[in-house]
Amino acid sequence: MEQVFHTIEPVFDEHSRVLILGTMPSPKSREEGFYYAHPQNRFWPVLAAVFGEKTPQGTDARKAFALKHGIALWDVLASCDIDGAADASIKNPVPNDIAWLAAKTQIESIFTTGGTAYRLYNRCCAAKTGIKAVGLPSTSAANARMSLDRLIGEYRIIFDAIVGQEDCNS
Repeated sequence: MEQVFHTIEPVFDEHSRVLILGTMPSPKSREEGFYYAHPQNRFWPVLAAVFGEKTPQGTDARKAFALKHGIALWDVLASCDIDGAADASIKNPVPNDIAWLAAKTQIESIFTTGGTAYRLYNRCCAAKTGIKAVGLPSTSAANARMSLDRLIGEYRIIFDAIVGQEDCNS
């Protein structure tokens, strides 16, 4: 078990309307310095399919994709003790200040990637943000029982949230 600190800056701008929260960046994501960087993680192919676009490759393209669609990215935890990337092993979780990020944006919807992120957000952050999260399945390769098509279907709610907000703001 190793103590890990979150070192990746949140991705957002003043136009961000949806926040997607993981638990803590994986070792590969920390190495690459960006979210969902492990080549076997299906996060970027899933989001690309949801928005009907090609999968963005590399940090700059992924960041631009997220911002273009009004998506902010961060993680629930600022630090924790963890074995590799195994969320189930997390001990001593310390949350990020999600309310700070929400106050700097137009975030109306929060989605979590995986059950641990959902539970930790509800336990540590929801009361401060006042925004209820929707828990989505993990896109990690460790969640192999969930097919790509099923993940795309589950994550379509993000597209619906963004389009719904655009319709209300028009």
